[in-house]
Amino acid sequence: MNQREFDLIVYGASGFTGRLVAEYLLKVYGASGAVRWAVAGRDAEKLSAVMGELGVPAALPTLAANANDTASLDALAARASVILTTVGPYQLYGEPLVAACARAGADYVDLCGEPAWMAQMIARYEGAAKASGARIAFSCGFDSIPFDCGVFYLQQQAMERFGQPFPRVRGRVRTMKGGFSGGTMASMLATLEAGRRDPTIVKTMTNPYALIPASPGVRQPRGDTVVHDEGIGWSAPFIMAAINTKNVHRTNALTNYRYGRDFTYDEMQLMGEGEKGEKRARGALGQSRMQLGLLSFAPTRALLRRFALPKPGQGPSKEEREIGSYEVLYVGDMGAGASDARTLRAVVSGDKDPGYGSTSKMITEAALCLKDTPRATTPGGIWTPAASMGEALIARLQEKAGLRFGLEGK
Repeated sequence: MNQREFDLIVYGASGFTGRLVAEYLLKVYGASGAVRWAVAGRDAEKLSAVMGELGVPAALPTLAANANDTASLDALAARASVILTTVGPYQLYGEPLVAACARAGADYVDLCGEPAWMAQMIARYEGAAKASGARIAFSCGFDSIPFDCGVFYLQQQAMERFGQPFPRVRGRVRTMKGGFSGGTMASMLATLEAGRRDPTIVKTMTNPYALIPASPGVRQPRGDTVVHDEGIGWSAPFIMAAINTKNVHRTNALTNYRYGRDFTYDEMQLMGEGEKGEKRARGALGQSRMQLGLLSFAPTRALLRRFALPKPGQGPSKEEREIGSYEVLYVGDMGAGASDARTLRAVVSGDKDPGYGSTSKMITEAALCLKDTPRATTPGGIWTPAASMGEALIARLQEKAGLRFGLEGK
């Protein structure tokens, strides 16, 4: 690819998460250092004002581009090596930018947690991305980098120690302080409404292999009830599992089934051991079912949009972001029962709240890592974070983004 004017363009930088990305870029890379970056959005004057509030030098380029204006998006994609977009829900606003990047051969990263839309984009634009050399990587925030890369890391450790991957991996969210972003909730509401109009979306959401061309035919754990794992504890359903598990299976397929064609993976929220753990797990299950039932009603969704979701430019305070954190446990085994002692436990942790503080760092480093990833190893196409960047991304996240990957008890 010819040298582009910018290494990175942040699209949607006047929104809350986009501001955090710009703030992080300024702090870590400066406004005119080794990374040539710019910000973009519908209103260049508003962008300039927001950047001024953050202390970004006025010389930083602010570019106007509108999701409804194909020409402006094509011009944007032609100027960037990578476009980072925080403008969601992506099923409402994302497709024109994906199409522009696929045409222009520009790399693309987002925070998408909308599998039905992602499946549509793969079907529509993977051919164009392969032809132009564009690398498109969805789900580069809390959904799904810690989970996608966590499984990748555990399997890498298994292959180094045992010469083969684990056919069974269980992901368990141990702690999560800070919660999800307003964008995640907005995407969830948009998906529920789309599912009511189009029954195929519900089918996609319940299919663990929805993001790959052909299913290996292995029955996957459902993850929608209370589970007790010996040596792990009681677990309840995890709301983001429907997103993350699909990305993990796509990574497996894109890497020529490095985890194996018989690979199974489930992802749940850990509630503890003993009677207290079981009680918490059953309580959480009941609460999640009640919440899903309420969200199925249009008036409930309207009330959430009006009163509960953060408005554009709103989000948790800096203090709230700073004291947030999360930790996810991965347990891999050979699936042969107690007779096979080959097992490992890996932990992935983040040092900020998952929905905003950690996510803004993850997507920024993923964008820059993708820029530096040779096309010889990752050619054009639609990728997952782990399949496209693998060990390089894990190393970068640990060096710069406050994540930690490690084996427990080793």
